[in-house]
Amino acid sequence: MKIHFIAIGGAAMHNLAIALYKKGCIITGSDDEIFEPSKSRLDKYNLLPKEFGWFPENINDKIDVIILGMHARKDNPELLRAQELKLQIYSYPEYLYEQTKNKKRIVVGGSHGKTTITSMIMHVLKSTDVKFDYMVGANIKSFETMVQLEENNKIAVIEGDEYLSSPIDLTPKFHWYKPHIAILTGIAWDHINVFPTFDNYVKQFEIFINKIEDKGKLFWFEEDEYLKKIANKNDKIISNSYNKYEYFTDENSQVCVKFENKIYKMSVFGDHNMQNINAARLACIEAGVSETQFWETIHNFEGAAKRLQLIKETDNTSFYIDFAHAPSKLKATINALKQKYPQRKLIACIELHTFSSLQKNFIPQYKNCMKNADIAIVYYNHDVLKHKKLPEIEEKFVEESFGRETIVFTDTKKLKNFLTEQNFSNTNLLMMSSGNFNGIDFVKFADQLIIN
Repeated sequence: MKIHFIAIGGAAMHNLAIALYKKGCIITGSDDEIFEPSKSRLDKYNLLPKEFGWFPENINDKIDVIILGMHARKDNPELLRAQELKLQIYSYPEYLYEQTKNKKRIVVGGSHGKTTITSMIMHVLKSTDVKFDYMVGANIKSFETMVQLEENNKIAVIEGDEYLSSPIDLTPKFHWYKPHIAILTGIAWDHINVFPTFDNYVKQFEIFINKIEDKGKLFWFEEDEYLKKIANKNDKIISNSYNKYEYFTDENSQVCVKFENKIYKMSVFGDHNMQNINAARLACIEAGVSETQFWETIHNFEGAAKRLQLIKETDNTSFYIDFAHAPSKLKATINALKQKYPQRKLIACIELHTFSSLQKNFIPQYKNCMKNADIAIVYYNHDVLKHKKLPEIEEKFVEESFGRETIVFTDTKKLKNFLTEQNFSNTNLLMMSSGNFNGIDFVKFADQLIIN
């Protein structure tokens, strides 16, 4: 089968391209810009476009399938040519469903934690020699790519993002997957540029629940006030709530779980991660893993990339980065570090980088989400606002919106200078963003800040 990717450089798109190439498909693709690590990965499999740009002359009736990425626009010349030729056009979530529609699908959705839970399930299944397809939104240790599709696998584990599928397919991605086993972690307003009201955002999760296969199962976090209202509306499925798995900490602040008189020391920490572990446990049991097997393997799960990822530590200092960018994620991540290191000062920095976080009518949603940090820093870049074609935001407005004493920076150099001047003895640093604070190399910066 010959498949052409329009906007092949996207995080999910390039991984899907590699997965289908490994499956034996003939893959071509195009994009007007491709960054690392997509560029190197595509090049490794000889899938990197010879030149960047859109080339409608390469679209012909010998192509069996077009897969369209969100980076392309509705007037993309290759897309217009494909439509003119009446070629079969899919968004990547739609095509992912086509590839897994005869398999048992485990789908993890929610406004936070879905990448981590998906990664946990994948870690356990791989460690217990269960063969499975997967799609996850981050790099995971011991997994080469973020997508895998194999003909003989009977299970598919999918991270269910609620963002839109493609420029011509405005279906939220997770509506395509129709799970047999579903997890919902919670609902906290995100993607304000797509879902302009909170009610509209909640509705997408209600639709997702209604798309669970008949006699399927839904596991949902019982403390979420919005899930309580919608989780039991589909009477054709089994709906069960979950909470964090009970744990204790030892004298070294190590998170531990006891199961059948054996103590397991966890590699992750924080209430939110013990909620994630419990959700992953329930899904793994549905996939045929015993509870003993689960604890024997989950305890050494170290986390997905940029999810409370430790960059450097000394005896009394740790430097973490995290993907957190929505208010609920900031709060959970900050609280996790304060729980683990209650005796240390915490300097927490958030970069406003997504469309939602840079919307003036959304920023007040961040009120008090950083209240447990000892020093709270908010960074945003005026060039990013221009690039996203968003109106300017006043620094004073940002400071007031966060609802506590907050230091605001719009210049990376000034932010780095401020942090360099801090005393990191008995102090942790947490930097949270879906970006990189306009080019900060976290490893090099950690070496500069923290002397062994």
